[in-house]
Formats: sequence, C-alpha cells, structure tokens
Amino acid sequence: MSASPDDEIDPDAPLTPYRQLVEIIRARITRGDWAPGRRMSSETQLVQQYGIARSTVRRAIAVLVDEGDVFVVPQRGTFVADEPPADEAP
Repeated sequence: MSASPDDEIDPDAPLTPYRQLVEIIRARITRGDWAPGRRMSSETQLVQQYGIARSTVRRAIAVLVDEGDVFVVPQRGTFVADEPPADEAP
C-alpha cells in the first residue's frame, strides 16, 4: 500500500496505524517535506499531528530505521537518510 503525504491515520483501516504512518512518512520524504540529511518532525510533533500514541510513532520510526529510510541521532532527532536503500536505488 502506498499513502499520500496528506493522508491521516485511519484507526479502522486493515493496515495498522504504525504501518500507515510509515507509508505517510515515506510519501512525505518523497514529496520533499524533509530533505536528505535533514531532521524530520519530532516524535512529539508527529504524535500531535496524527493523534496517535508515542509508542506508535516510535514503532513506525523503528521500521523506517530498519529499512534505511531514516536514522536517529540520540538527543538530536530523526534524520532522512542521504541515499535510498540499495534495493530501491535506480
């Protein structure tokens, strides 16, 4: 499933909220909301924007880290990876 960058979390959808957030964040990165190497919205901002629990946001970020889309710098935030993962490179 691919999401639009402007989608909202649908708690009644078959896809879990954290997976919906993963797809929304990816769409926002693709759209250019956050440039490679730049910090994206904080956990608190994402919690407030999407009306979901912090644990849901953390789980989504963990998936994005595991898949190479973003990286976390302790005490600094979550940043967009400089390059797409190898399996998505052109």
